[in-house]
Amino acid sequence: MVRRYPCVEVDLKKVTHNARKIMTLCNKNDIDVVGVTKVFCAELPVVQAVLNSGINMIGDSRILNLKKMEGLNCKKMLLRIPMKDQAYEVVKYSDISLNSELNVIGELSRVAKMLNTVHNIILMVDVGDLREGVLIKDVIDIVKEIIKFENIRLVGLGTNVTCYGGVIPDENNLGKLVKLRDKVMEIFDIDLPIISGGNSSSLYMAAGGTVPKGINQLRIGEGIVLGRETSFGHKISGCYSDAFVLKSEIIEIKDKPTVPVGKIGVDAFGEKPRFKDKGIRKRAIAAVGRQDIKLDGLSPLNKNIDIFGASSDHLILDITESEKPLKVGDVIVFNMDYGCILAAMTSPYVNKYYSA
Repeated sequence: MVRRYPCVEVDLKKVTHNARKIMTLCNKNDIDVVGVTKVFCAELPVVQAVLNSGINMIGDSRILNLKKMEGLNCKKMLLRIPMKDQAYEVVKYSDISLNSELNVIGELSRVAKMLNTVHNIILMVDVGDLREGVLIKDVIDIVKEIIKFENIRLVGLGTNVTCYGGVIPDENNLGKLVKLRDKVMEIFDIDLPIISGGNSSSLYMAAGGTVPKGINQLRIGEGIVLGRETSFGHKISGCYSDAFVLKSEIIEIKDKPTVPVGKIGVDAFGEKPRFKDKGIRKRAIAAVGRQDIKLDGLSPLNKNIDIFGASSDHLILDITESEKPLKVGDVIVFNMDYGCILAAMTSPYVNKYYSA
């Protein structure tokens, strides 16, 4: 197959391998894994690679992605708190959704009744990260109202940490969720089979065997894609970090100074750039830019290549120290972090290729 650049190449076997390793790790702790698909926009070959691991529930924050996966034989979870006007699509395309607002849950109830079905929800609880979720002190009152809704089944409590406030999951904050679940079950005499204890940031606890007993679900994206936990950025033993790589073609090579000539103002992104004078360097331009990637999440596989910076469409590289002579038309390969993969997979200008 002729490659068109820039592109992301995804090694599907590595994705399946990572997902299986993480599922095995979590299962040892009596934890089920929800495979999060949003970072790769629920591209179906990658979703199937995740499912091939044995994971049987996928989660995404976008209704559009859940629609894309409608025909797949697995359970589907909506990860982002729903918008009220999405209620019909939420009930239609997801088996379970994360919620925190009573008026939205009421609308889900109305739609579920109209569709003659029951919609499952997890009530999100804020244990300190200050993103979504009701405060611990309000949970009992909220549950009292939720159980009044027809066609809604409250199946558990969940939380999110690290993504916004950077709060690290631990035995204390996740333990609060377990105690709260027990209290809710006792007061209302209902079964809450799920305690969804966060995302890839909780994997360090699974690896160390310190997840509080009762936490039985994690929503894992970055762990599968990059083979690492996200509290401390440590690699998960036996996982791959290069299942996704970016490739971009060189479109210009010139020997130029490292400091622009003239008065420096702000660049196209409203930032005032700073430059270190390294003299004349061999500079290459690769055909990819900030419209496609997160610049600080990109790193060349060739460690002798440095990134000077980027505009919307051009990536400026220092190839002076490259041991391999480079020419226009050559392709540079990059590793990406989670944010960079998210941007590249979302960009319509970056081609996607999958190796089985």
